[in-house]
Amino acid sequence: MPHEIVSFDGEATKGYVGKLVAKTVEETLNALLDEEADQLVNAGRYERTDERQAYRGGHYRRRLVTGAGELELSVPKLRGATSATKIIERYRRRESSVEEAMMETCPAGVSTRRIEDEGEILWGSGVSKGTVPSLNQKAFAKIEERRTRPLTCAYPYACVDGTYLKKNWGGTYESVAVLIAIGANEDGYREVIGCAEGYTESADSWREFLLSLRERGLRGVRMVTGDKSAGMMGALAEVFPEAPCQRCTVHFYRNALSKVPARRRKRVATQLKAIHAQESLGAGIRKAEEVARELETSKLADAAKVIREGVAETLAYARFPMEHWRRIRTNNGIERLNREVKWRTNAVGSFPDGRSAMMLAAARCEYVADGTWGKRRCLDISLLDHWDERSVSTE
Repeated sequence: MPHEIVSFDGEATKGYVGKLVAKTVEETLNALLDEEADQLVNAGRYERTDERQAYRGGHYRRRLVTGAGELELSVPKLRGATSATKIIERYRRRESSVEEAMMETCPAGVSTRRIEDEGEILWGSGVSKGTVPSLNQKAFAKIEERRTRPLTCAYPYACVDGTYLKKNWGGTYESVAVLIAIGANEDGYREVIGCAEGYTESADSWREFLLSLRERGLRGVRMVTGDKSAGMMGALAEVFPEAPCQRCTVHFYRNALSKVPARRRKRVATQLKAIHAQESLGAGIRKAEEVARELETSKLADAAKVIREGVAETLAYARFPMEHWRRIRTNNGIERLNREVKWRTNAVGSFPDGRSAMMLAAARCEYVADGTWGKRRCLDISLLDHWDERSVSTE
């Protein structure tokens, strides 16, 4: 049997390397502080010259939390010098990268209490109870700036939807609506272009939200996708009358299938999907009429009525390039954001007011948008350059 000659302890090596890095960073910062003190004094330690501008008065200890761990620095004391050190910002106890990492954990879904516990593990130093809320305020200030940023480019396709969160109002819990809008920009990438609080998904709330988007510079909208909310539809027709509204096909299927017995829903769902699998707008309309007649023959007149009354709203996408159809006929992209918002806000429960709910929802949307969701090109917008919607035949 071969004997084990060499063994490698990965955990011990990792700990040793971590301590070595922290020690090296600490020694480097202390050397920089001493060198800076020499330049301010205009003389080295214990050096007697006529050009001396100040005198050393020993050192004081100062702790600094960095990505390498908690360091103990020896900051020189100077007598007669008024300039503070530029190596470390005054009153700063944590490195900027550490604070930025802590600021990003809240939108990512980490609770405040857990951030306090994880600080001890990650950086070797805990944080006070007031530190995390203070950092969150800085993070929310950046989120607010981004949420209200001017929209400088055109967004040919937009998608709007709303979700409800719980808030505490006068000792009772009520629902508050958070209205969200995303858009595909000129390069084909998705962006979160709007997030605002609305008491309900009423026409007034939607109108105010859409007007704020237009005031911020939203332009070039050729189609808007959403569910069939009465307040939303009326506000869209008023604020963006030139952009047709595409009713989400998934919501249309749910409405139609609610009129069908459970044992027959699978077959009817296949028929409904066949409507939106046609190669043109006219073919989709003809297929919808064919499906409606079949449902009437099968004694499903209510489902046939839903199809006849609503299918035209679900075929607005067929007036645009076929390569875009799969992406623009549903609001699945914004439903993904709604799930993320719900997942993050359910951990909180109820909010003290609507603004706090809206800010956390906006923070979560921005967090998702900064990931692969917003960095993956989803549409080739150049296909619209020579596309004429009027040339689409409904025959």
